[in-house]
Amino acid sequence: MPITIEIKGPIISNDDAWIYEWFEMDATSPKMVSSALSEANGDDVIISINSPGGYVWDGSEIYTALKNYPGHVEAQIVGLAASAASFIAMGADKVRISPTAQMMIHNASMWGYGDHRGMTKAAEMLKTTDRTIVNAYALKSGKTADELLDMMAEETWLDPQMALENNLVDEIMFMDNSVKMVASASAGAPSMIPQQVIDGIRNKMMNEKPKAPEASADLVTKDSLKQLFEEFKNELKNGIKPKEPEQAPAAKRNLSKLFLNL
Repeated sequence: MPITIEIKGPIISNDDAWIYEWFEMDATSPKMVSSALSEANGDDVIISINSPGGYVWDGSEIYTALKNYPGHVEAQIVGLAASAASFIAMGADKVRISPTAQMMIHNASMWGYGDHRGMTKAAEMLKTTDRTIVNAYALKSGKTADELLDMMAEETWLDPQMALENNLVDEIMFMDNSVKMVASASAGAPSMIPQQVIDGIRNKMMNEKPKAPEASADLVTKDSLKQLFEEFKNELKNGIKPKEPEQAPAAKRNLSKLFLNL
């Protein structure tokens, strides 16, 4: 019997996973998927997807893990496979979509700052990212890179029949024909915690408590974290930028995170 692995909520980094766990929010990190694949130990797996997308590089890690898995992988799009989640689905041997589900593909985006040279370089980086993402769609669909890049640039939403016609899925679940789907509704999918909120929470905890959440579990309550989360959300809503943690020199900082998210 196949083992089911869920890819739910935003695609996040391993470092951010514990924050989502504290707030009991659905999210998927590469480590979660890799661990589940290791436990499956070569048995057939079903990847159940309902995700608005998230970080590109973490999505790429998940995609690669699925492609490298020695057993048969079937992706089932049960709600939404948007952005990074859509190319994660391409890592499966077979992709099936529910008649009530949707896919969405679009260009990568990022947060950044700097002078005109930095912005020009960032734009080139995003173009390169789009060209790498399109490889996953091209390998699955057989469509040309130019065709797919045009679809990404237009932020293309696909109902099950459109996804099937574009060879991005192999089958519409529960159906033996190609009846076009017409019902549509807003996604309402879980969104990512704003990076400013994550940074603010980290900064406060680093200043007041031990770094490792496990070591400070007796000092931090879920209610206090939720209260802190609401405070940062209100600050962002009112246009107040939360205090950010001190940053390392530019040469030692990681590149800005790339997003494929609603």
